[in-house]
Amino acid sequence: MRKIYSQRFKEIMKVLAKYGFKFLRETKSPNKNKSPENLRKAFEELGPTFIKIGQILSSRPDILPSSYIKELSKLQDDVLPEKYEDIDIVFFNEFNENINECFLYFERNPIASGSIAQVHNATLKNGKKVIVKVQRPDIKQKMETDISILYKIMKFTKNKFKDTLIDPEEALKELLSSTRKELDFNLEADNMIKFKELNKNVKFCYVPYIIKDLCGSKVLTMEKVYGFKINNMEKLEEGNYDLQDLGKKLALCFFKQVFTDGFFHADPHPGNLLIQDNKICFIDFGIMGTISPRLKLLLNDAIMSIAYKDTDKLVSVIMSIGIKKELTDRNKLYEDVELFLSNYLFTSLKNIKISVLLTEIFKCAKNNNITLPRDLILLVKSLIIVEGLVAEIAPDIEILDIAVPFVKNNNEFYFLKNFDLENILIDSCNFTKNFFKLPMKTVELIDSILNGRAKIQLKFNKIDDSLNQLNKMVNRLSISLILCSMIISSSLILNSNIGPKIHAIPLLHVINFLFFIVIGITLIISIIKSGKL
Repeated sequence: MRKIYSQRFKEIMKVLAKYGFKFLRETKSPNKNKSPENLRKAFEELGPTFIKIGQILSSRPDILPSSYIKELSKLQDDVLPEKYEDIDIVFFNEFNENINECFLYFERNPIASGSIAQVHNATLKNGKKVIVKVQRPDIKQKMETDISILYKIMKFTKNKFKDTLIDPEEALKELLSSTRKELDFNLEADNMIKFKELNKNVKFCYVPYIIKDLCGSKVLTMEKVYGFKINNMEKLEEGNYDLQDLGKKLALCFFKQVFTDGFFHADPHPGNLLIQDNKICFIDFGIMGTISPRLKLLLNDAIMSIAYKDTDKLVSVIMSIGIKKELTDRNKLYEDVELFLSNYLFTSLKNIKISVLLTEIFKCAKNNNITLPRDLILLVKSLIIVEGLVAEIAPDIEILDIAVPFVKNNNEFYFLKNFDLENILIDSCNFTKNFFKLPMKTVELIDSILNGRAKIQLKFNKIDDSLNQLNKMVNRLSISLILCSMIISSSLILNSNIGPKIHAIPLLHVINFLFFIVIGITLIISIIKSGKL
């Protein structure tokens, strides 16, 4: 085991060295165009576990810049399949039975081979067609070994990551958490059951059933779906599908998952959304997002504050949702939010991309030492994918036009659903107490003003920058006046014709004149560099 670890460590170091460590410790260097591509190539060369790591990182716009997200999204699960005999061993370890004992037919060659598992067509003994997803042998140990090696690399090179574009430790913790969830197929089976139950009354939504007796931590058996990708425009046109209706249904289905159920599909790319019998069929439930009731309410408020351009409300939502890393200046956060909302002040909802808005909110939060919850990060990533699909299927639909009415409709009955008489009485009592304190507080304020105890605090934003500019201006003006006086004094010395001379020119005049030239040139260069001639 130790020998395998050592060999893998050397292999990883060799590949990272081959493509350079720039992509790991990149700062604000202007020559960074190749770094995202190099990171992708390194992951591809290091094999299945690193491909999965790259795919997980591509879903984290909060810890990686857009150039890296775009490049890592190109990573494909095009991995050589495992031998049938090895897959049979995994199956036997799960159920104490071989594959041929459980199925009437099992296709030895997989129809898809991913970094974590491969998928086979099969037929149950009762004649039903199914899909069997089998985990690669020892993939869990291999991935955890690779991640532990990365931890070791980070430990050795800790000083190199003081000004990094990501927090390496945070990224590795996220990778370990995500991979462990994806490697537990029992969790995926539970997700399918829960999702199916929540959407059983949605006529246009379908989830394949699972065969519980043939599901385990490393094997998942489910109904075979005969469908095509939701963005297969050729098939959609052949089937005379109403594209506007399909796009609207996809958006509504997603908003129901988020704002009503609080349980949403967090990887809704075209390969996981199939069209079968005029229904949207969801598959692959390895990555799911969960929204708590409190977070659902705050998300409703966020959408409404964006719709009504309510800066105060949006700032309150960000402060309530976020995890404060350090001291947060609410006034600075307000200014940042107000700045990006002002760009949309006279823009109709039809022309606003909800994914762009949420990404801007993430940036505002991050710039103010606020970290947003992981499930919210998954939501933004999923929303970007859904918005892209809706735009591809029905370009005339704007997803925010669907989101706002949906949220409004949810909010209409929210107060009645959550009516709590005890809370109402407590709030009323507090209001009454504070109301009766108002006259006394007013008298105290007037008394403080009359006795000179009242103070007014004024805050000038970025006043230091203005003072620095003023200082520079005064300094330049002073130097200019000195230069003028030196020119005049040089002229007087030249006319007086006193002291030692060089070529009939007074030496004092020459020294004075050269000194004034050096100072003058320095002043001109500083003004040119400032860009303010």
